[in-house]
Amino acid sequence: MKERYRLIPEVFVLIVQEGKVLLGKRANTGYWDGTWGLPGGHGEDRETLRQGAAREAKEELGIDIDPADLQLVLVQHRWCADPGNDGHARVGFYFVPQRFRGMIRNVEPGKCDGLEYFVLDALPDAVVPHVREALACYRQGVRYNEFDWETL
Repeated sequence: MKERYRLIPEVFVLIVQEGKVLLGKRANTGYWDGTWGLPGGHGEDRETLRQGAAREAKEELGIDIDPADLQLVLVQHRWCADPGNDGHARVGFYFVPQRFRGMIRNVEPGKCDGLEYFVLDALPDAVVPHVREALACYRQGVRYNEFDWETL
């Protein structure tokens, strides 16, 4: 019997202040190392997407977010054909917290070479491609995006 099609859910947190977004420089993960990305990761079993986003913000930034305070701003269905794999589909859920508690800090220095705010319309060249696309959608008010399907 053929295995059912599965999607990997991803959760991302956009910390936006005064027209700038917080990005972290990826390191030692094997996934787009040396580029800037958003705090986030895979959703886990038995947690809602909002709970996953709040967990990732705590794990990576050291801040507490009530899941009810997370506003969904984008759903991105993308094809992930990174070097070293045959490719698979993922769905990313991008959230903006209405408020959070604590001071933002780099809680995972082994995976993140630093945190920095960037103007939304003047991002650095080295941004994870699907994150760059997601931030463009966020700026334009686009709520759903399909990314990188032409690579199939």
